[in-house]
Amino acid sequence: MTTSHPKNSATDFMFADVFAGCGGFSLGLINAGWQGCFAIEKNHNAFETLKTNLIVGNREAFKWPTWLPMEATSTLDLLNGYKERLAGLKGKISLLVGGPPCQGFSMAGRRTHSDPRNSLTEEYIHIVRELLPRALLIENVKGFTLPFKKSGKGKNSEAPYSVKVTKLLESAGYKVFSELVNLSAYGVPQARTRFIIMAIRKDDPALDKLNGRTPFDILAESREQFLLMKNLPINRPVSVREAIHDLEVKGKELIENVDSAQKGFKQIRYVPNGSSKFIELMRMGVDGAPCSLRLPRHKPQTIRQFSTIITTCIKGKALSKEDRQRLGIKKHALTPLHGDLPSVTITTLPDDMIHYSEPRVLTVRENARIQTFPDWFKFTGNYTTGTVKRKSECPRYTQVGNAVPPLFSEAIGRVLKELIS
Repeated sequence: MTTSHPKNSATDFMFADVFAGCGGFSLGLINAGWQGCFAIEKNHNAFETLKTNLIVGNREAFKWPTWLPMEATSTLDLLNGYKERLAGLKGKISLLVGGPPCQGFSMAGRRTHSDPRNSLTEEYIHIVRELLPRALLIENVKGFTLPFKKSGKGKNSEAPYSVKVTKLLESAGYKVFSELVNLSAYGVPQARTRFIIMAIRKDDPALDKLNGRTPFDILAESREQFLLMKNLPINRPVSVREAIHDLEVKGKELIENVDSAQKGFKQIRYVPNGSSKFIELMRMGVDGAPCSLRLPRHKPQTIRQFSTIITTCIKGKALSKEDRQRLGIKKHALTPLHGDLPSVTITTLPDDMIHYSEPRVLTVRENARIQTFPDWFKFTGNYTTGTVKRKSECPRYTQVGNAVPPLFSEAIGRVLKELIS
């Protein structure tokens, strides 16, 4: 199983991205100095965004295999249709990353082993066995570490999926390290805790470089240097106001939205105003306005209700039961943001949060900023999707909410690059 790697060869820093979404994981790794080989994403909307930004055009950050169609593909299709081709890449891909869809593990869901989405993680491990990369990187929600309820057996529970995955990776020849990480510690302006697995092949010399430490120890040790390099604060998290205050409606001219298939929506005429260090980072290399600035079109009664929430409810926390009863709100997950604190976790639903000072939900671009996507990154497809098409489409809000924040991906990508170099 041992594979030799010439010092500083191109394949030393080649990665493949599985369950790639719109490209958050890939973008961060590319910024950390990795070279993409291929990315697997079955949804055509999310893949089109990734392709537009990272595969074709000016950046071309992937050396795409000629045998793999440059289109949306599922992990099952990859395994069934290109197994021999995958075997040909053994020893050439040093890092396999993946964020298997998290709905089956989410605290908000039913959380049963029978959820078919959970089997996607097993397909990921099948790909691991075919490629045998030097290192693995998996991201998932905190619920990945919690026990499942046994179907139809009341309060009985089964072991967390994270335990099962760890055993499978160990049997495939990997030393597995895992930890819950709050991404706000790495410059991401939101309270977003994720379960991270880093695994290194048991025969790889990178393990010797750890000297009794874990990759997470090195990640924590490198945190301050990483934030200083990005010109971000090291003793406190970035606030949501620091991330999006230049996108506020107040003081801006409103114009017709320019990138939506639906007519009648407005957006701000973007003018930079009082940039923070975080905004400067997100706008690096960008002169004009970013995409996805379409403002919501709220009903007058919704605007009045949001105004009341902003002025009478505790900011930075989901509305209490008492506030929801007082305001006649049935929705359980609704949080008015606190401008001086990080955002709550960005989700796929635009109406889970209210802007800290304006009676509206956030735009796609504001969510993207909070997820640390730079302003040059262009999101494609519809903004939202109706009930009929939810199973087949992945609109912009969903693409952003499902993504791994590129800034954190870069931080962890630098650690892994240093370990295997």
